[in-house]
Parts: sequence; structure tokens; C-alpha cells
Amino acid sequence: MSLEIVILAAGKGKRMHSALPKVLHRVANRPMLEHVIRTSAELNPKAIHVVIGHMAEKVEQMLNDLPEELRKLVTISVQEEQLGTGHAVNCAMPKVADDSDVLVLYGDTPLTPADLLKDLIASLAGNELSVLSAIAPNPYGYGRIIRGSDNKLKAIVEEKDATDEQRKIDEVNTGMIVCKASVLKEYLPKLKNNNAQGEYYLTDLSGQLSSEGKAVNILIAPDFDILSGVNSKPQLAFVERLYQKNQADKLMVAGVTLADPQRIDVRGELTCGEDVFIDINCIFEGKVVLGNNVKICAGCVIKNCTIGDNSVISPYSVLEDSEIKKAATIGPFARLRPGNVLEDNVHVGNFVECKKAHLGVGTKAGHLSYLGDAEIGKDVNIGAGTITCNYDGANKFKTVIGDDVFVGSDTQLVAPVTVKNGVTIGAGTTVTRRIKANEGALIITRAQATVIDNYPRPHK
Repeated sequence: MSLEIVILAAGKGKRMHSALPKVLHRVANRPMLEHVIRTSAELNPKAIHVVIGHMAEKVEQMLNDLPEELRKLVTISVQEEQLGTGHAVNCAMPKVADDSDVLVLYGDTPLTPADLLKDLIASLAGNELSVLSAIAPNPYGYGRIIRGSDNKLKAIVEEKDATDEQRKIDEVNTGMIVCKASVLKEYLPKLKNNNAQGEYYLTDLSGQLSSEGKAVNILIAPDFDILSGVNSKPQLAFVERLYQKNQADKLMVAGVTLADPQRIDVRGELTCGEDVFIDINCIFEGKVVLGNNVKICAGCVIKNCTIGDNSVISPYSVLEDSEIKKAATIGPFARLRPGNVLEDNVHVGNFVECKKAHLGVGTKAGHLSYLGDAEIGKDVNIGAGTITCNYDGANKFKTVIGDDVFVGSDTQLVAPVTVKNGVTIGAGTTVTRRIKANEGALIITRAQATVIDNYPRPHK
């Protein structure tokens, strides 16, 4: 039996108070809907059918921007009018094969784990429909699971339609079901909208099947919070922190030391070696790999970087799309823009910015420098205030510095320019390609000093 997944993503989300469709709000810097699609893909479905409606063009654009391995699984159905969950699922059914099992998910429940969904799918065996429920500490707002005297599902009653007695029930409907496609195609058109909302509820399907003696199963989820849907900004913040707590727990179980598990944000994929320490308020985006004995100090933002063994990233440094090899020291307050390669034992200090720069083994740039579009050899000293002048207002040019070069403070290297091995550049020098210096030479430019005695300083 093949599996097809329907994800409902048509709602407006009025309580979000936002012009952005609800399912495009982000958890860990990724749209909630994308989280659900990525989880769905782990179940090896034949297809993932996403039902869109409110601001459909924005949601469709997000779907079109998915990685190709996800995009090829996705089909799109449009719910022109938001007439309820039952109506939304029915919008996708023409694209679903009659002999498939159908798993229904929601674009605003981004944390639902794949293992739980696998259990739900397995629970359909021998049944027409299986419903995922949970025990809620505060069931307000959720549909209640109504069981019969035989403890089997009798009906699901929405909050607005429930009696006072039914509202006391703490077993709630998560909205997620798995059902045979043939059953959905037969029964969804029969749903009625005689309820407080005037909508066609998918939840009515279970009661309808039960009343006709069809086999309906219930799987109770072990954790209510992980299934939390997002309908407001406080709920979005709750889900974000729950996601980050789970990431922190996984890191610590794997051996990472976190100064405070509540103050780390992983917004992508973070892989760590042994004896890694991460201080407070660090953010990791994209794909980040940390080697053994790496120390990430407070307030760092690291995106799409590989950092080698025994490296230290000092506080408040920002690193992006760069490769840092072994025993490097970066920061504090350093910035690595995209395209850098730092070899072993490199030091990039406070208020140094690098962009498309390759720094050789043992090279040091301690303070207040800009190194852009530069190829720098090994054991080079970059003095404070050094600038590679790589941009003429229209084009970028490259600076090449050989091995064992000493660059004095307040030096400007006007690209394109090459400095040979062993050259010493005096402080305050402007180096251009017109200056030719052999290996081991000293380059120095000095303006003649003028002294005016008894200078009359301007006054207001």
C-alpha cells in the first residue's frame, strides 16, 4: 500500500496579526510548512499534497523555492474558499490514488516527529481510519475525543460545539489522521456544515464512520507539547523554544557542553566533535561543523562554516560561509564574510573583517583591518589598520601577499598588487603595483614633515 500525505496550509491565521500567511512564519529560521514537508519526506511518501488558500501565491512561491529533492514530491491544490478542514482535504483528493493510505497533517504543527507519524500510519492496520489524540494539560480550544462505553471512538466534538461536560475531557484531537483514500473519497462529500462555524469538519468523519460500524482506531501521543499548533505569536515563541530545547538536549547527549541550554539557537544543522564548548547566546545557521576541542564564546553568530580542531571563536564574532582550519583564534568582534579559508594557527583579531581571503599557516591580523579578495601567505603579520583596497567603484581586484611578510600598521594595499616573500612594509605606507620590491626588501613611504611654530589654532 502506497502512502500519500495531505498537508493543510490554506488558513489565514488571524490571531498572528500579520500580513504573512501563518504557515510561512518561521521556526528556527525555516517556514513552519517547510518543517512539516521535511518530516513528511522522511516517511517515503509517493506524493505530498499541499492545500493552499489564503495568499496562495506567497505560499506557492515558498514551495517552489524548496530544495529539488523536496519540490519533486510536492503537488499543490488550491482551496478557493476556506470552508473547513474536511473541505480542504477534499480539494486534494482528485490527485490521490484510490488505493493509497492518506496521512493528513497541518502546516502549522512544525515539530511533529517522524517516528510518531510512523506509529500512526502503522496503527491503521485493520482499520478504516486512525486518529492521533493527546492528553492536554489545558484542553481549551481543542476538539474533544468522545469515547463510547466500549472505550472506542464515538465522535470528536469541537470546543465551540461541546457541552460543559464534554469540555471537561482532557483527551483532545490533534487533527492528524491516517485513512484509506477510498474511504475519504466516499465520505468527505457527505460531511455536513451544521455547526457553530458553518464549516465542513474533518473531525466529523470519525463519528460518521463509527456510527456505521467502521473500524476507527485511536493512537494517543506520548507528548502533547510536541504536537502544538501555532495560531498566535505567543504560541510561535513557545514552539521555537521547544524546538531549541530539543536541539540543546541532542547536543548535550552527544557530548557538547552548553553554558546554558536555554540560550542557544540552532537554525540549521550543527555537527560537533568531542569536547566542544558553546557559551551563551550563540546562533548557528545553515550547516555548521565544529571539530574537537572547539570553543565558541558568548554571542557568536556562525553560518555555513567548518571550524577545525582546537580553534577558539572569541565573543561576538560573526562568521559566514568560511572554512577555518585547526587551532585558529578568531575575535573578539571579528567578522568573516563569505569565501574565506583560514589555514592552521591563523589569528584574526578584534574588529578585523575578511572577505574572500585565504590566510596561510600562522598568519596573524590582530586589530582593525580589512582583508578582502586577498591571497596571503604563511607567517605574515598584518598590522593594525591595514586595508586591502580591492574596489575601484566598479570592479574588484586581488591582493597577493607572499610568505613571511611584515605589514606595518595603517598600510593600504591598492589592488591589484603583489608583495613578494619576506618584504617589510613600514607603517603608514601605501603600496601600489607601481612599487616594485624584491624579496626581503623594505617598502616605506613618508611625506616630508612640516612644522609651523606658534600656529594660530582656529577658535569659535
